[in-house]
Amino acid sequence: MIARRLIYLAPVLVFAVVAGYFLWGLGPDRNPRELPSVMIDKPAPEFTADPLAGMSVPGLSTADLRTGQVSLVNVFASWCIPCRAEHPLLMNLAQRGEVAIFGLNYKNKPAEALAWLEELGNPYGRIGTDESGRIGIDWGVSGVPETFVVDGAGRIRYRHWGPIDRDAMESIILPLIEELRG
Repeated sequence: MIARRLIYLAPVLVFAVVAGYFLWGLGPDRNPRELPSVMIDKPAPEFTADPLAGMSVPGLSTADLRTGQVSLVNVFASWCIPCRAEHPLLMNLAQRGEVAIFGLNYKNKPAEALAWLEELGNPYGRIGTDESGRIGIDWGVSGVPETFVVDGAGRIRYRHWGPIDRDAMESIILPLIEELRG
């Protein structure tokens, strides 16, 4: 008799556990925009990306991230609407000259990226091309845009998933850059 009741309670218990898990995920300390990255505090992966054809800007490699200078690596594509949204902030940051900004053209035809940068402006001191997406995989890129703050030793210190907005730039990225410089 008791075993029979337990059989009927099993689905209710399973539902309660699953519902509790989902409720926990919606809690106030969970931010769905914060995707964890296994790359944080690890050296940037070894890579060499060819320059974007048609531009006089050099390509990008791991050695460029180990110069003793803090840098941003922005993963972008011309077909990416959120990349277009964040681009004015990157242009402004480049004009201010506070940090080296490098671009990684991700899964994008070079001619399309070139036209996009000619239209919107180029905030990048170096641009690497990753048409196959292999470099992005090594960095743990899950989509574009993504931006990484890299310290002067070439260690990834922060990953911003999605388009950078003014709040993220002022409250997270710029303070971290300042801290890493100090």
